[in-house]
Amino acid sequence: MPLIRLIALIAALLAALAPATAPAQDWPNRPVTLVVPFAAGGAFDVMARVFTPYLTQILGQQVIVENVGAAAGIVGTSRVAKAAPDGYTILYGTVGTHAYNPTLYKKLPYNAVTDFAPVALVAEQPMVLITRKDFPADTLPQFIAYVKANAAKLQYGSAGVGSTTHLGCALLNSAAGLDVTHVPYRGGGPVMADLIAGQVHYMCSNSAGALPQIESGTVKGIALLARERSSLIPTLATAHEQGLKDFEAITWTGFFLPKGTPPEIVDKLHAAIVQMMATPALAERMHELGVTLVSSDRRSPQYLADFVAREIEKWGAPIKAAGIHAD
Repeated sequence: MPLIRLIALIAALLAALAPATAPAQDWPNRPVTLVVPFAAGGAFDVMARVFTPYLTQILGQQVIVENVGAAAGIVGTSRVAKAAPDGYTILYGTVGTHAYNPTLYKKLPYNAVTDFAPVALVAEQPMVLITRKDFPADTLPQFIAYVKANAAKLQYGSAGVGSTTHLGCALLNSAAGLDVTHVPYRGGGPVMADLIAGQVHYMCSNSAGALPQIESGTVKGIALLARERSSLIPTLATAHEQGLKDFEAITWTGFFLPKGTPPEIVDKLHAAIVQMMATPALAERMHELGVTLVSSDRRSPQYLADFVAREIEKWGAPIKAAGIHAD
């Protein structure tokens, strides 16, 4: 009798567990939504739309991009944080949503560390310190020395308060001990135009935007804000090489699911992303966009979880020191 009861108990437990595990095992069995928390047509949206055909083919279900662009990515990111943890709502997160916003906004409606199940870090793009073409410095040490001696009469421009171009230079200024007036513009195009015209003295641009201007001679490239040189601008020395040890200001993107998503789904999506990233055609397309896919040792969910925590700390210090806030 005890054996029969034990068998019955085990059977009941297996029956109770089956409804919870089956959906994870069958995932995905319907279309999946990839939330891009920015407007259509922007750099992050373009990248996401390059990825989705590959993921659709690998997963066997259509992956549909949905743009939820508002409030520096907060609306779309918050939506995914509150979504059902069933694998059908994925976030294409960025350095802005997961590294800048936790410090920029005092009342952020999501926690970048605890409200998500990290899946994979995917791509990154180093920033570049560029100056007006007649700036009296050609290297980073010369730049720092000149700016320290002439800070009161210099200005740096950005695409707006809290933008990547703003915070990249805020991080650089903090690391180099510079105190320079910030001039925010409404977008990257206007600030680049004024830099070319000599109305501002320097800016920190993404590498894809800086490269054409450096090559045409309309601006001067001073340093790649990364630890290693980029194949996009192989002749431009890094800040690290030029004495600012281990300095790095990059934009990055990664995939996240809501917290509580079953590990089986996280693992299956992670495997699909890794398979996608191994496709030569995808790597070539990312290179055309000025973006680099991260190395294989930096793609695990645990790496992304640890990376986000480090990034919040790294960017939080200069944001607080400069008194930057977006509430």
